[in-house]
Amino acid sequence: MHRRRRTALVLSAALAAAAPLLTACGSDAHPGAAAVVGGQRITVAQLENRVTEVRDAQRAAVTDEAQYAQAIAKTGTLTRDVLHGMVLDQVLHRAAENAGVSVNRKEVQELRSGLEEQAGGAKGLETAWLQQYGIAPERLDENLLLQLEAQKLAGKLGTGTGDPAFWNALSKASKQLDVDLNPRYGTWDVAKSTRVDAKTPWVREVTTTGSEQSA
Repeated sequence: MHRRRRTALVLSAALAAAAPLLTACGSDAHPGAAAVVGGQRITVAQLENRVTEVRDAQRAAVTDEAQYAQAIAKTGTLTRDVLHGMVLDQVLHRAAENAGVSVNRKEVQELRSGLEEQAGGAKGLETAWLQQYGIAPERLDENLLLQLEAQKLAGKLGTGTGDPAFWNALSKASKQLDVDLNPRYGTWDVAKSTRVDAKTPWVREVTTTGSEQSA
């Protein structure tokens, strides 16, 4: 047997042995969940649907395959980014609730109207939000509501959205919600209220000794 083939077999066996351990880390505890936030599951199916919304919007926004490929290249970590957004939305909403902050539909519509005027119309705003933030058009109002919640929360705290007091409020909300990500999507940093990639150890390539190489 050649060295390359023998090495491949060893690696295959190692990965097969590791698979149950990886599964036990997260998906067995919450089957089908991409994350659990406040005891509620964000399912893998829900996450995939959100990603599909963005991809469909990207497809509709470009005229040829080359442009579509460029759009995809810019969002290579889209699935993880979308999940980060779905979790952070809930964290921000909880932080706003903790501070007694609320936003109504009229405020959202007023913000949207002002942004549409700046962007040259509804289509211009949808395209800008898709390109800059990866937000599908059907999720635009939801995102604007959260933008307003963030602004109001910062105002209530007497700080800016980039200041420690604001992020401390989000950290408190993260702790309350006990965010738990499926390991395949990383982990949730409570202190920073952000998703981080899991540290995966390198798989060391195992080779045979000289006497086995000649077999």
